Amino acid sequence: MIRKLKTLLNMEKQNLYLLIEAYFYLGWARCQLLYRPFSKVAPSLGSYMKETDEITSEFEMKDLKYIRHAIHIMSKYTFWESKCFVRAIAALKMLERRNINSTLYLGTSKDENGKMIAHAWLRSGSLYITGYEEMHRFTVTGKFAKITNLVGEK
Repeated sequence: MIRKLKTLLNMEKQNLYLLIEAYFYLGWARCQLLYRPFSKVAPSLGSYMKETDEITSEFEMKDLKYIRHAIHIMSKYTFWESKCFVRAIAALKMLERRNINSTLYLGTSKDENGKMIAHAWLRSGSLYITGYEEMHRFTVTGKFAKITNLVGEK
């Protein structure tokens, strides 16, 4: 614990702020999903059944990798559950703040017992930000394109 605290205190301010932002948005996303019906959350996710382009500028790629890393790290340290949907929404909001387009995917599949399971993942440009580890197991049932800049949509 002390070693982790030392690492945190020795970190560059920009990286520390990004981790704090990720933690905040993970909490915000969790509250949205706990206390609001999905019908009220869905419009804030973007245009239903649309996708953003798979083009990523070199400038955006750096931010995307930092955000992906921050969400991955901080989701391990929340005292609430920060599963795939919470992580995807948190990352989407972090990208939205930076005017970077993204597409949130929702998918379903069956587990080894035949029970229906769901998963969410987020893509921006050509890079998957969250949920990419398991996305291949799921059939896309919904997608939301969050257009924040002038790059087109599909």
